[in-house]
Amino acid sequence: MTNMRIGILHPGEMGASVAAAAVAAGARVSWASSGRSDASRRRAGAAGLEDKRSLAELASSSDLIISVCPPDAATALAESVADAGFGGIYLDANAVSAESARETAAIVERSGAHFVDGGIIGPPAHRPGTTRLYLSGADASMAARAFEGSVLEALAIDSRPGAASALKMCYAAWTKGSAALLIAIRALAQAEGVEAALIEEWSISQQGLEARSAAAARNNAFKAWRFAGEMREIAATFEAARLPGGFHDAAADIYDRLAAYKDCDPAPALEEIIDTILGHGT
Repeated sequence: MTNMRIGILHPGEMGASVAAAAVAAGARVSWASSGRSDASRRRAGAAGLEDKRSLAELASSSDLIISVCPPDAATALAESVADAGFGGIYLDANAVSAESARETAAIVERSGAHFVDGGIIGPPAHRPGTTRLYLSGADASMAARAFEGSVLEALAIDSRPGAASALKMCYAAWTKGSAALLIAIRALAQAEGVEAALIEEWSISQQGLEARSAAAARNNAFKAWRFAGEMREIAATFEAARLPGGFHDAAADIYDRLAAYKDCDPAPALEEIIDTILGHGT
């Protein structure tokens, strides 16, 4: 159990599950409702979060602040927290490159805060054994203790800021990158009029790939708006290691084409998804 005071920025689907895990571990977890949506308010209420209203109040009352947001917003959010004078531990758990994580560290440390780099692998943490929060930095072990005994497994893996983000980039490079590739292949096959023949060949030599490609499209369409920025961070990670980043720049393009399906329910049909991708290419 922990008596740590934690602030969460902002409780989306993943962030709310992280916050709920900390509550279950005994922490007092708060958020700032100013300017947030009704959906965020509902998630915060369901997770048992206290409302500090403003970011300034959240910063002054927290020992640990956790940022879980789309990667494109991570830097601006860190700057807001730094401007609020936060001096505790700032855990950036966003899907960003190692270089982006180190840039965020420099931002928050100028206000006297201690930086911990984080990378979440798995779905929102609702059941044990599904979701891991990898942490790196000098205070990684301290941040991990905030989740002891909860459904979220927090693992301190390195003292170097950026290591946890690098691990996340490597993992998502395959999971989300390969999903985008499969979606693009289905669209290409349809555009060239060979989809039926491709599926027949897959049934012989790549069994299960038809179902996997269809699932990649249906299961990711409503989340694609978040994945595009993550793919660009992965591309930057490859390029920083002097490897080609074009694989994931292309994946970002595929996910950008699906952004209109943000939070759609039910999932669109595969045919509609492919038509959308091909329509954006004209």
